[in-house]
Amino acid sequence: MIFKKERRKILARLVNWFAAFYLTLSWPLRWAAAKDNRRYQGGVLKLPLPKNEGTVSVERAIKQRRTIRAYRPQILVLDQVSQLLWTAQGITEDSGFKRAAPSAGALYPMDVYAVVGQDSVEQIEAGVYHYEPKGHSLSLVTKRDLRDSIARAALSQMWMAKAPINFVITAEYRRVAVKYGNRGIRYAMIEAGHIGQNLFLQAEALGLKAGIVGAFHDKELIEIMKIPRTHEPLLIISVGYAATV
Repeated sequence: MIFKKERRKILARLVNWFAAFYLTLSWPLRWAAAKDNRRYQGGVLKLPLPKNEGTVSVERAIKQRRTIRAYRPQILVLDQVSQLLWTAQGITEDSGFKRAAPSAGALYPMDVYAVVGQDSVEQIEAGVYHYEPKGHSLSLVTKRDLRDSIARAALSQMWMAKAPINFVITAEYRRVAVKYGNRGIRYAMIEAGHIGQNLFLQAEALGLKAGIVGAFHDKELIEIMKIPRTHEPLLIISVGYAATV
């Protein structure tokens, strides 16, 4: 009987020791995961419902579309931002999940971030926001007007900092590679092009102008925006009212 009691004590100590050892090893991983989740537990802004009809034809928008690199400091309204984000990655299928831009295998490896300037968009504070297609909403990632920092990371193309909003299009390749392997990387890049063109044409239809940037330091951009490292930046689209020359 005494032997059995001693054995139970020894086993209990071993279990406690292994549990403590496991917690010590896993704590950094759990802390990192919690930190990553906190990024998306900030303010969530529900966007106005997008419109399905406009006053500018597709043909006219295509004809008038030009890359603009000079913007005037005119504030955008929330409806405009809502429409642009819906055009980029919004859900267009009734009671479904299909989105505005075509995606290989409907796997949607893309994420869209909105970098908003100070006093640039009505009802939205300066900061970096992640677009949530399912709820058609914005989740706060990072507070602060980071347009200058992002422009410097984009080889100091400072004209970007004058646009009221910059959309950063990123890809998480593993979402598409699970089906297509390395070929999925190409498909994600093609998808980024579709999203960029959608933004250009929607901006034109809203009376706005857009500029496109593909030259930037990827890692620096990720660090500035405080976004997941697996979200590879592919394009930056600046949008606003064109400055008169």
